[in-house]
Amino acid sequence: MSRIGRLPITVPAGVEVKVDGSVVSVKGTKGELNHTVASPIEVSLEEGTLTVARPNDERASRSLHGLTRTLIANMIQGVTQGYEKKLEIVGTGYRVQAKGSDLEFALGYSHPVNVSAPVGITFAVETPTKLSVSGINKQQVGEVAANIRKLRKPDPYKGKGIRYAGEVIRRKVGKAGK
Repeated sequence: MSRIGRLPITVPAGVEVKVDGSVVSVKGTKGELNHTVASPIEVSLEEGTLTVARPNDERASRSLHGLTRTLIANMIQGVTQGYEKKLEIVGTGYRVQAKGSDLEFALGYSHPVNVSAPVGITFAVETPTKLSVSGINKQQVGEVAANIRKLRKPDPYKGKGIRYAGEVIRRKVGKAGK
């Protein structure tokens, strides 16, 4: 048995979970999320706890067992607490500012770079060099943060660029360093 997959998921107060065949719907204070469970995996709701079960020990079933349980647990955490990724901008003249719900970056290019907020994602600019991406869907928050980081990846020589908060960039010595 999968150690993660066999753990029951407790449904906190204020969260409404519906299991309709292979579709699991989670509704909380921050919003609503849906997930379609892959075919051999079964999800059951009993007295405030969700259990994820697999019918056999085939390789595909084993790999989907823990994944499905983690995705449902992430949905429950998303609708109760939400997810947030913090980003830092390092570099002379590099900055970000909010334009309504969108962001405008100055990253050393000849033009400003605009990023629009997808549905369900909110941006918060704390300082001109710090911002945060937040939402209820963990995968979507991570993907939007990764796309923003991709606009100007951290340079290994000077350390300039957009990085996650707390990320350590391995620095390389330049031509002068022997």
